[in-house]
Amino acid sequence: MFSAAAMMIGCRFTPLHPLGGLDDQSFIAEDAELSVLAYDPLQFQERAEKLRERTPGLRLLSLGPSEGADDLLALAAREAAGDLPAVPVEDDIAWLLYTGGTTGRPKGVMVVHRCFVQNFFLTLTEFQWPAEIRFLACTPITHAAGTFVVPTLARGGTFITMGGFDAGGFMARVEELRVTATFLVPSIIYRLLDDPDLGEHDLRSLETIIYGASPMSPQRMLEALERFGPVFNQLYAQSEAPNTVCVLRKEDHDPARPHLLASCGQPMVGLQVQLQDEDGVEVPVGEVGEICVRGRLVMNGYWKRPDLTAETLRGGWLHTTDLARRDEESYLYIVDRKKDMIISGGFNVCPREVEDVLTEHPAVAVAAVIGVPDDRWGEAVKAIVVLRSGMAVEPGELIALVRERKGPVHAPKSVEFAESIPLTAVGKPDKKALRATYWGRSGPLRQLIHRRRGDRPGATCRGRPEPGSPPSRPRLPSSHRSPPRGGRRSRSRAR
Repeated sequence: MFSAAAMMIGCRFTPLHPLGGLDDQSFIAEDAELSVLAYDPLQFQERAEKLRERTPGLRLLSLGPSEGADDLLALAAREAAGDLPAVPVEDDIAWLLYTGGTTGRPKGVMVVHRCFVQNFFLTLTEFQWPAEIRFLACTPITHAAGTFVVPTLARGGTFITMGGFDAGGFMARVEELRVTATFLVPSIIYRLLDDPDLGEHDLRSLETIIYGASPMSPQRMLEALERFGPVFNQLYAQSEAPNTVCVLRKEDHDPARPHLLASCGQPMVGLQVQLQDEDGVEVPVGEVGEICVRGRLVMNGYWKRPDLTAETLRGGWLHTTDLARRDEESYLYIVDRKKDMIISGGFNVCPREVEDVLTEHPAVAVAAVIGVPDDRWGEAVKAIVVLRSGMAVEPGELIALVRERKGPVHAPKSVEFAESIPLTAVGKPDKKALRATYWGRSGPLRQLIHRRRGDRPGATCRGRPEPGSPPSRPRLPSSHRSPPRGGRRSRSRAR
């Protein structure tokens, strides 16, 4: 409850990700002008001392006795009980939240008190909560999961934390404590679906699984619905408009309407959401535009970054850099991020659309698509694929699948098989790390690539569009999909 206490007394709160590197944390401490660091000495004593060495004047407050720090619990015990007057006003900074830094150095998002008030009410009213909330947080509460603390307590619920995610521990905790709600990122849902012990646990107490932070494969969501039932709420948002921009409700997760599983939902109440072109004009239904948001949820800007603030909030709208289409019912379908767009031979290729096709193949567990340097095309479409346990597929089959569904421009020119996809500290696919491998810098992918068929050179397959082949026309994700391909998959619901 550090954040709630800090906000109540008018302090500016900056969370440090527990898995963050020392250099990034040191940069944040200096950039945010931190004066106090509160920490758990049982886990972070060494890191706290190193941060103090790098940050002159930083005072340490430990949760319990610790050498070189003031014992916060002992100090609190000497305070008289009583009501705390609310000090801040709505445009005071509540959180100075630093982004994950996938596009460069972390930047501080100025989330003011009115943002949190708006987030609080939208969290309570737009998500479909169980009558009795026992919320399990298995992702860091320094990020998205942390915004569920106060709404859970306000509803008289119980908020439970884990030190980190592991599939067995998560399932055991749900079963033991009869957890009714949680927040997951797609990579965690995939790990649960692929865990051989999923069917051994009674997870029927889960009534609400909120998920988001990165795109979810529609095919894998169909699997999740089979195993967990109709318990899913998807959120779409970003740090600059925390957690509550769009919602895909439980009834929208309908296998009879599979195209909706590619949607991030409809805008929540109290916000204006538009898809705009480069000139700030709203695009027609079905056309691609940048998701732009306006309302009390939106940040005040970036800390010490006036130029970036002016660019991001131009025209009075938050420009998210996410590209999407809107259908006649105002469901949004994210195509991709502007920064992830691949330009191959002069044509735009949206990685998300290629990834969705690849993960429909029964042998594919996860796919990430990036652009890599190519002498002929400028950028070539490359797919990094993680296979399901015990399954195999030829690269050429995956390339042909995308070519059939999306056309030759979208078809990967090469496919690499990997043991896993690198993730950021908050569980998103780290495409910056993937791209770095191929754009002349070292990256973790070299250690992950695994040529599964005996390291034969044929594990990487290359192809080109046929001469004169027309590019495929953009369209709504999944709106014209053929039925999912068959494959080996468990049909039992989690128990």
